[in-house]
Amino acid sequence: MVGVSAGDRGLRMEGLTVRYGDTIAVDGVDIAADASEVVALLGPSGCGKSSVLRAVAGLEPAAAGRIVLDGVDVTAVPVHRRGVGLLFQDYALFPHRDVAANVGFGLKVRGTPRAAMAARVAEVLDLVGLVDFGARAVGSLSGGEQQRVALARALAPEPAVLCLDEPFGALDRALRDRLAAEVPALARRLGVATVHVTHDQEEALAVADRVVVLRAGRVVQRGTPAEVWAAPADAWVARFLGEPNLVAVTVGPVGGVVTPWGPLGGGPVGGGAVPVGPATLLVRPEALQRGPGPVEGTVAAVAFRGDHLAVRIATTAGVELQARLPVGDPPAVGERWTGAVDPAATVLLAPEGDAPPTAGHGDPGPGHAALATEDAR
Repeated sequence: MVGVSAGDRGLRMEGLTVRYGDTIAVDGVDIAADASEVVALLGPSGCGKSSVLRAVAGLEPAAAGRIVLDGVDVTAVPVHRRGVGLLFQDYALFPHRDVAANVGFGLKVRGTPRAAMAARVAEVLDLVGLVDFGARAVGSLSGGEQQRVALARALAPEPAVLCLDEPFGALDRALRDRLAAEVPALARRLGVATVHVTHDQEEALAVADRVVVLRAGRVVQRGTPAEVWAAPADAWVARFLGEPNLVAVTVGPVGGVVTPWGPLGGGPVGGGAVPVGPATLLVRPEALQRGPGPVEGTVAAVAFRGDHLAVRIATTAGVELQARLPVGDPPAVGERWTGAVDPAATVLLAPEGDAPPTAGHGDPGPGHAALATEDAR
């Protein structure tokens, strides 16, 4: 946009609320993505992350709050005038149109002259590595190629923000990993603010500059991937991030932590201030050290994970723990286990709280309202 200062570039949501009837899907969230920044919205199904994206795109009205793109309030601006590029999990390509017609759809809607549209289509197809694909039928393409066409279509109108809704979920692991690196890198190079919606924790931590964790329509944590991983906001976030060892403990009046297997020597590292009383101890699998120590039990399962062994231990204290051990010298199932916990690889957390009571569950599917009008134009 002409006249936009560098400080205004990007996306801001201020107090954004989205309702479906009486159900609150998004409950007053504040989220920002600067130009060239990738922000991942991470959360389980029904947490409101897709509703946030739909509101940014204009596919759902905001019940409250506002949406600002490059310094301009677009809360009431129609979909086709917002400057938002959309990439859905199922791509939403038009099967009866060739690649070039799909990529040029947004430009056609905007009234771009034919020659300028052809030049821009060729430019973005080159950007995504499909320079000679313009005349091909989309049905002849592989899943990865179709995803690149959908990305080219989203980028063709030079959007102020790129919205990615579970964009890699339908791809095989190798292709997903490759595109999860390439797409954010391309968005950063083009200077586009990007909001990436996913329920995949590894994907969010890998692609994003910042991660925003949503639960039942509200933001429960935000930070860099390293910050979110190192210090989850509470036990719910840690559990959602895939941590297998969350142990109920008690914090004493002088800061000591009492675990089911006895006092934790040295005290946990990380986490915020946790008051005296019940708490949760995140015990990272690498914290469990095989050998003499207070943790006793039986090896319940051993799983080979390539570069390590995941060993599940049924402790005599009634708690199941998972250890991460080197591949060599694996313990046998049923073998007696003794070991210690390295306090430097633990984090003290507030107990898992209840979900926010006013927030609803169940985002609708992404829908394609902005695309469904194609044949009528």
